[in-house]
Amino acid sequence: MDLTFDRHRRLRNHAGLRAMVRETRVSVSQLMYPLFVTHAPGRHPVSSMPGVDHLGLDEWRREIVELSELGVPAVILFGLPASKDDLSSEAYAKEGIVQQAIRIAKQENPDLLIATDVCLCQYNPAGHCGIVHGDQIVNDESLALIAQTALSHAEAGADLVAPSDMMDGRIAAIRSTLDQNGYTQTPILSYAVKYASAFYGPFREAADSAPAFGDRKTYQMDPANVREAILEAESDLAEGADMLMVKPAFAYMDVLRALRDRFDVPLATYNVSGEYAMVKAAAQRGWIDERAIVMEMMTGLTRAGADILITYFAKDVARYLREDR
Repeated sequence: MDLTFDRHRRLRNHAGLRAMVRETRVSVSQLMYPLFVTHAPGRHPVSSMPGVDHLGLDEWRREIVELSELGVPAVILFGLPASKDDLSSEAYAKEGIVQQAIRIAKQENPDLLIATDVCLCQYNPAGHCGIVHGDQIVNDESLALIAQTALSHAEAGADLVAPSDMMDGRIAAIRSTLDQNGYTQTPILSYAVKYASAFYGPFREAADSAPAFGDRKTYQMDPANVREAILEAESDLAEGADMLMVKPAFAYMDVLRALRDRFDVPLATYNVSGEYAMVKAAAQRGWIDERAIVMEMMTGLTRAGADILITYFAKDVARYLREDR
């Protein structure tokens, strides 16, 4: 039988050849590890996120050593305050938990890239990302406190700030405040495209930030919208953002690709708590190969356009990549 056809399998026949022609590669340099720091000493597991803990400042020091040994280059810090008040005071306090953790990190490893989540939700009893009047989350009055929080992180030594509140104008407020105080070189990684997602469930426990009333749909984005994502990204870049984020990751890979096709700035995506917890739960039951699933996920996000992978699997991915050398 005389047939003419393409033999694509020729390039799949040998593991070394498959690796050589691989189009998308995940690197440890892409990883950013979310961490939760608290005033309470010790290590306190988050029940809905196996392997994730609240870290006292003593354990935070030990964590930096482990991350440094693994080669994880960056973290993003979330704080659990000692107390909460209506003005989210500990968010921008000089001795706030995040501010203390930044200073410790820079003592232990000056080269570790420290990003900070800039938001008010963990620090006020309403659990909302802006100031609350009655049942309203007010926008403009929140901007000064959000900017003050970013400034306090920069003063403590943060390498970049990542506002997640989704208030209109927060990038402009932060950029102006940083610049006026001499932090012109501090980059802003904007949670530009942050959806009101059901995938955040376990994070509410991890950050102790569940809303006391209502939800976050008046400021986080409708999951059905893509054109709105482009508008949000354009606005944040015009206001001074240096990098953009899409959150969550996997249900929004089309959005990530839409931003990649349109903007030439670094893009991050956040592999969020619900996505992490589902993989962990299935792996614990023996239903999936966790390592294979995680690396396929990271490859997919990179293929979709992510330069930065914010993931609770960061330490695992670093180990996998080291083992594969």
